[in-house]
Amino acid sequence: MNTIERKNQTLLYCTVVFFFIALTVFLVIIFWPQTGSENIKKISIEPGVSLTQLANQMKEENLISNAYMFLSAVKIMGKSRNIPVGTFFLKNASNNYFVIQQLLYSSPLLKKVTFIEGWNLNNFKEHITKELSIPTQKIDSLCNNTDFLISYGISNDNAEGYLFPDTYFFSENPSVKNVIENLLKEGQSFWTSSKLLRAKKLGFTKHEVITLASIIEGEAVHDQERSIISAVYHNRLKKNMKLQADPTVQYIINDNPRRLLNKDLKIDSPYNTYMYHGLPPGPINSPGEKSLNAALYPEKNNYLFFVATGNGYHTFSKNERQHNIAKRKLQKLRKALKNK
Repeated sequence: MNTIERKNQTLLYCTVVFFFIALTVFLVIIFWPQTGSENIKKISIEPGVSLTQLANQMKEENLISNAYMFLSAVKIMGKSRNIPVGTFFLKNASNNYFVIQQLLYSSPLLKKVTFIEGWNLNNFKEHITKELSIPTQKIDSLCNNTDFLISYGISNDNAEGYLFPDTYFFSENPSVKNVIENLLKEGQSFWTSSKLLRAKKLGFTKHEVITLASIIEGEAVHDQERSIISAVYHNRLKKNMKLQADPTVQYIINDNPRRLLNKDLKIDSPYNTYMYHGLPPGPINSPGEKSLNAALYPEKNNYLFFVATGNGYHTFSKNERQHNIAKRKLQKLRKALKNK
C-alpha cells in the first residue's frame, strides 16, 4: 500500500469516525431527557419572544429541566424560525424531540370572540378589553394612528366603521396590532373589484358607502327592510333633502340609546343630519355585510320617509302627508301602551 492509499484510508477512517461522533452528539442533544412536570401544562408564546427567552421561560415553568440542551436541539433540528406564537397545552415529554414536536404540530389554544353589527368604536374597544385583556389605551393608540390607518387605505382620523363585525378566533394574549389588523383585513375582504365598481357607479367613495351603511345598520331591525331604508336615503340625497336620520344624532349624544328629544335635534354637529345636508363626515358604527350590500344595492322605489311601527318594522311614505299620518299612528300606539 503506497503513501497516497494510506492517506486516503486514514481520511476515510477519520470521516467515518467524525460522522459517527456528530451523529451521536446530534442524537444525544435531540433526545436529551427533559424531566419537567408530569402534568399537562399550558404555555403562552408571545410575539417577538426570542428562542433563548422561550427556553428560559419553559425552564422556569418546569416544562423542561435543561434550557441549554433544549435550545441546542431546536437549532440542530433547524426549527429556530418555526416555533409558533400562541398558547399550547404540553403533555409530559421525556425528551427534547417530543417537546419540540408538540410545539410545532399541536394546535394552539384559540379564544372565540364575536363582534356585533352596529357596534361603534367604543363598543369594540370595551369588548376587546373584556375578552382579550388588552388595555383600552393601547387600542385607542392604534385606532387613532393615522399612519397605521392610511396603510389600510383609511383616510378617516380613527377606525370608526372599519372594524368588521364577525366572529374571530384569537390566540391567548394576542397583541393589539394582531387583533385590530384582523378586524380591518376582514373588512377589506368585502371590497371586491365589483363592489368598488358599483360604488363608483353610484357616485360614492368607499368611505361614503360605509357611512351610509352604518346609518342603515342603526335603523334596520329586520333584514328585509335594509334595502328599502337604503332607497329612502338614496332618494333624499338625490333630491338634496336632509337625511334626518335618528342614529346620527344618537351618535353625538352621551346618553345610552334613548328616544330623541327636540333639543337633541338642534345639537350643532356635522353628524347631525337634521341640521346639515348630505352624509355625515364618517361612519357612526360598524355596519355588517347586509347593510353594506343594502347601501350599494338599494331597492328601486319612490319612498322619502319612514317611521317605526313599534315592532321593529317601519311604515314607508312617498310624501309628507302620508308620513304625518304614519307618525300620528305611532303616537297613538305609544300613548295606548303608556296608559296600560
